Amino acid sequence: MKFASLLVPICLCLAWLSFQLTVAVDPTVGFTSLPLDQSNFDIQRPYNVPVNKRYSFINGVHRMWVYKSDKPHSPDSHTHPRTEIRIKGYDFSSGVWQFEAYGYVPKVTSGASIMQIFGGSPSATTLMLRIYKGALAYYRNPVLVRNIYSRWFRLNVIYDVDANKVQVYIDGHLKFETTGRGGTSHFFKCGVYAQDRDSHYMESRWKNIKVLRKD
Repeated sequence: MKFASLLVPICLCLAWLSFQLTVAVDPTVGFTSLPLDQSNFDIQRPYNVPVNKRYSFINGVHRMWVYKSDKPHSPDSHTHPRTEIRIKGYDFSSGVWQFEAYGYVPKVTSGASIMQIFGGSPSATTLMLRIYKGALAYYRNPVLVRNIYSRWFRLNVIYDVDANKVQVYIDGHLKFETTGRGGTSHFFKCGVYAQDRDSHYMESRWKNIKVLRKD
């Protein structure tokens, strides 16, 4: 009987821990959503094609695509091809900032960055979230989600510049935390930007894009 009576609190404790591990949180609590409209979205795409050949905005969804054989975003650039939204008007060098959006990546996409915190030193970025055969990774490693393909997911990326801390939430769950990579100015980007082992065709879709700041 004594053994059985001990099992009850142990089981309750394990159930509570399981709930704590699976319950989603709202990473935006304590943040203020800043005004954002289409004028804040600078569409970077291959320089030799018009915007509508690599980007569409229909029913609230930003769709961006690019081909491995495409040109870079400017004639004097030596970077890989991309179609990305560069968020203007909210560059930052201090404070606590957050990017929130719902993303979608079709199965044909691999070897591409889908979201960045631009600005770092000596590297150009503080964070890249890349897709490799369905897995979402911080640069190449570690893998944050094993299969992100063909579903809408909620992405929240928080950068506390002063504390030099970056956090990545997927669907309300903290998936990754790391230190920043230096740099004096930062901004957010999302879309598709070819990296290593890139597929012939790359695409991502985004909706409900927000930039938030902690007061």
